[in-house]
Amino acid sequence: MRELETARLRLRQLRAEDARRIFECWASDAEVTRFLTWEPHGSVEVTREILNQWVAAYGNPGTVRCGIELKSEGELIGMIDVVGYRDGIPYIGYCSGRAYWNHGYMTEALCALLNELRREGFTAVGIEAAEENIASNRVIQKAGFVLTGTREPEGRERKPWIRRINTYRRTI
Repeated sequence: MRELETARLRLRQLRAEDARRIFECWASDAEVTRFLTWEPHGSVEVTREILNQWVAAYGNPGTVRCGIELKSEGELIGMIDVVGYRDGIPYIGYCSGRAYWNHGYMTEALCALLNELRREGFTAVGIEAAEENIASNRVIQKAGFVLTGTREPEGRERKPWIRRINTYRRTI
């Protein structure tokens, strides 16, 4: 995928040298990962190993994974990616550092990615969020997604505070 720019953000491929920033900004933060499918990273080495896999995956045609960078600072603040495909429809996941919450950055990044996916020929996109994650549900709704259903989370014993997963879809 090509690099994308918005008024305040640059969406770019992740690089090996991003490991420390990813670890310190969001991957090690239990509050950031509270509603995500993965646990906080225990060390920058864990982040580095995962990041190496992500960077290697850029060679696969279906890989869409972007670091979200503030243009004004040149710093990564989060990431957004296509976490999978269901019936040919891309599903998006995202996260960002707590210091960057409630500034509209994720809505801006999500809308930019939606535009790019439409340019690439997709006509619909899906996304999911824990019902309890009020802020993420708000981002999704602001980006024009419509709630299509709810489901029980898998592996609920790992994160028992997540009781329902909201599933959304948007035509693009």
